[in-house]
Amino acid sequence: MKKILVPTDFSDTAEHALKIAAQLAKKHGSEIYLMHMLELPTQLIDPVDGNNSQNLPESIFFMKLAHQRFAELMTRPFLKDVKVHETVMFHQAFEGIMEVSQQNNCDLIIMGSHGASGFKEMFIGSNTEKVVRSSSIPVLVIKNEHENFEIENFIFATDADASNKHTLEKAYKFSQMIAAEFHLLFINTPNNFITSTEIRERIENFISGTDIKDYKMHIYNDVSVEKGILNFAMKKKKTLIAISTHGRKGLAHFFNGSISEDLVNHAKMPVLTFKI
Repeated sequence: MKKILVPTDFSDTAEHALKIAAQLAKKHGSEIYLMHMLELPTQLIDPVDGNNSQNLPESIFFMKLAHQRFAELMTRPFLKDVKVHETVMFHQAFEGIMEVSQQNNCDLIIMGSHGASGFKEMFIGSNTEKVVRSSSIPVLVIKNEHENFEIENFIFATDADASNKHTLEKAYKFSQMIAAEFHLLFINTPNNFITSTEIRERIENFISGTDIKDYKMHIYNDVSVEKGILNFAMKKKKTLIAISTHGRKGLAHFFNGSISEDLVNHAKMPVLTFKI
């Protein structure tokens, strides 16, 4: 993990994400790409050449203001000895995040969320949903401040589809990197009930052919997948929840609908997503 992208709107939650990025950067010798999107009102965009909006007096003002706020951020003690690249762009938030992550070959995106109250600040509406579902690299969503980001339990919730082994391997590799215990979690629900024997066989097939050796298997029964993941995770300390997504095509198998967004909104602990 050499390059970490952190989008910021200079809110407290965005700073929580930056603090964790700084801790990971110090541990793994990573660089941080700290970016801010300036989404100007349409009336401020040059009607003749929208691409030159940054040359307008209003645009220059907002650009200078953003750089000032960046300068303030860089004085934070937690960023000492961390290499940070500053990026300010006139762009839609989602498109800008994807562009910067691809241009700089970033390995991880870390962003803040307000949790159950919904996504606010720069992640309004579907921006966070788009990033989580469409990013080709892992996305770590943070809601709370972590003075010491130490994860003891890495919970990878899965339906054990053998065709998605690559996300399993990515998740396991991440858990090893942060020195956390790897838990494979299968949620059994009344609507999609499977016997324990069938689940164990499916998970064993899911693991076969991989280098995954050190893990714990869990079968948890609950009324829904989301509640099952949250209820299981709350029984553990210093926990990170990880799930897979199908990108724009929706979530993998039982992660249909808004499970990923619901988890990010309702889970008190960090949530990490991997694209299938």
